[in-house]
Amino acid sequence: MASVFTRIIDGELPGRFVWRDDDVVAFLSIGPLAPGHTLVVPRDEVDHWIDLDPATWQRVSEVTRTIGQALQRAFDPPRVGTAIAGFEVPHCHVHVVPLRELADLDFARVDPDPDPAALDDAAERIRAALRELGHSDQVG
Repeated sequence: MASVFTRIIDGELPGRFVWRDDDVVAFLSIGPLAPGHTLVVPRDEVDHWIDLDPATWQRVSEVTRTIGQALQRAFDPPRVGTAIAGFEVPHCHVHVVPLRELADLDFARVDPDPDPAALDDAAERIRAALRELGHSDQVG
């Protein structure tokens, strides 16, 4: 059975994509820790990040860094943090989050019912930042 992320990638479920390439996608979390919380996900459905082949892990890392740069530009936080947990969905993903304080990485603090307009705004801010950084082809 396909993971929820595979279903989002395949268009069976909606997602607010900010990045798409042949190997990796990035879309906003539906349970954000902060505005702009983005998930970087390999297209290949691999449960645990340590099981990714080295080339895919390298690509995930590169895209994570690029998304982090876009979040820095779009939201101007003191830091951009990352986390890999993998308990929520059995499909490797990296959380990339604008941070105002360390507690912003506390998954007990997710917003379970974010405003759709706020998610749309955050996605567009990230897309605009990615375009400014020269990644128009991946933004679409």
